[in-house]
Amino acid sequence: MIFNKRAYLVLQKSATLEISLRIGYKVHMTHNGEQRSFYKYNFFTSFLENAREWCGGRFWPLRLLLLIYFLFVFVNHMRDPMYQSWFKPINLGIHELGHLIFRPFGEFVMILGGTFWQCIAPVVSFFMFYKQKDYFALAISFCWLSTNFYDVATYIADARAQALPLVTPFGIGAIIHDWNYMLSRLGLLESDTAIAAFVRLLAAVSMLAGLVWGSWTVATMIKSRQA
Repeated sequence: MIFNKRAYLVLQKSATLEISLRIGYKVHMTHNGEQRSFYKYNFFTSFLENAREWCGGRFWPLRLLLLIYFLFVFVNHMRDPMYQSWFKPINLGIHELGHLIFRPFGEFVMILGGTFWQCIAPVVSFFMFYKQKDYFALAISFCWLSTNFYDVATYIADARAQALPLVTPFGIGAIIHDWNYMLSRLGLLESDTAIAAFVRLLAAVSMLAGLVWGSWTVATMIKSRQA
């Protein structure tokens, strides 16, 4: 018997050989000179089947318009690093809330908390929508996360120049450039543009993932209505 070593197998010796897989890995079994391949369970296949069933008969035009908007946002972010979408005020508000939430944990954590909080919000929404089985909304979570990554990348790239206009919650206290402070503390200030480029790459990957998955769900909705 040849099997993926990450698969979890429960073997019982009886009149017939029973194989149970806890997760979906492919098993190759040779019995009496015959090689067979099968799956007991596959998470990805099950996920696609559930998503396809969920898409059946759903209203797609508004969802398509939302995807077109995110495609517009993506193109503009790729063309102009300083571009700001309609999500900018939302992301900024969540960013500033993060500073307040992490304030009791020290200055460095408080400053890091702004970026962390704005990026974790779309991740939380992803798991929330997954629990609700809203498969199209998963794509929106990826696209929203992308807009946050683009905002963060722009902020990081400005760490040395400090040319961006900054705000502080309620206008209280001195204004600190988050990434100038953090990269200086970490000894990485000279690498601000390289780090920003990596975060922009994450943003592009996240946006593409959202657009591809969203397009698949919309296409499935259209096909289900035509069937």
